[in-house]
Amino acid sequence: MHEANIKGIAAALNLSIGTVDRALHGRRGISEQTRQLVLEKARELGYRPNYAARSLKLNRSLRVGVFLPTEFQLFFDAIRDGITAACAASTLMAIQPLFYRYPRLGEGDIELLEAHRNEHFDACIVAPGNPKPLEPMLRSLIQENTPVFCVATDAPNSGRVAAVTADAFASGAMAAELLSRMLPKAASVAVMTGELTTVDHAEKVHGFQDGIRQWAPQLKLLPVAECFEQPERAYQLAGSLLNLKTCPSAIYMTTAHCAPVLRACEERGLLGRILLITTDLFPEVFPYLQSGAVVATLHQRPLTQGKLVIEQMIRYLTQRTVERSEFRLAPHLVMRSNLKLFLETE
Repeated sequence: MHEANIKGIAAALNLSIGTVDRALHGRRGISEQTRQLVLEKARELGYRPNYAARSLKLNRSLRVGVFLPTEFQLFFDAIRDGITAACAASTLMAIQPLFYRYPRLGEGDIELLEAHRNEHFDACIVAPGNPKPLEPMLRSLIQENTPVFCVATDAPNSGRVAAVTADAFASGAMAAELLSRMLPKAASVAVMTGELTTVDHAEKVHGFQDGIRQWAPQLKLLPVAECFEQPERAYQLAGSLLNLKTCPSAIYMTTAHCAPVLRACEERGLLGRILLITTDLFPEVFPYLQSGAVVATLHQRPLTQGKLVIEQMIRYLTQRTVERSEFRLAPHLVMRSNLKLFLETE
């Protein structure tokens, strides 16, 4: 039996230690056939590189590829800020986050990862929009000894090391409980979400639906409206929903794309007449919260998500383990009464 280290791989393949080292670390000077042979043997032996030692030995920062969408900018910029802050605060190893942007969740992420996969990152952070088509790419990175971490939403079947998200199911359930206490019998409620292939969105919808069935089975649940992370579509869907003869008594918006829906309500003079629950904190929603037009927003704490995903990554790179594979943050309920507290800290 050969040991699961560079010497063991070299002995098993009758190659030099230098050749194995170049193959494992993505350096030039060997053929692609040899590199694949080394990577396969490394997987067979269960080899896991010591990233902290590598950082010290090479006297360089570890390079972390961070692949996040442009939409919704304020939410994902807060995650980027958290990642940047946690990397700067790291004392165990020097970390260089390299940020790459694709248009929106589930659009352009695979192509962007493919375009940069040969840069041999020491780790990758992704926000999977549609996890199933993304899974082969993530598995390929992992097989090449690039650990993958998810943030904001998850790809649980990809082999990723860990995911840091808000507890999406709890968010939906909290929205349902609020409305169950405020709505009269026989009222109808609508849910507007991004895209149900996204784990985060699907779990919020499931949590909301389960909560309504549990606490207010008399309420009528309208079909879920998917805006696919497109503000224009969100506005159009909201308009269609509000123009129905049976206009809903309440709308729960599961993504940060709340502004177009709020605008549609305002244009029709429905603010204050429809109970509205939004997601996250951003400047456009502040006046609606302050006036009471929005009953509450469920804050997903993106800055904290960014910090925690780096902390879990560092733990894995130094100790070969993570605190847990699914790190779900409790969502914060923000209302008019406590909005000031969040404005002071966010």
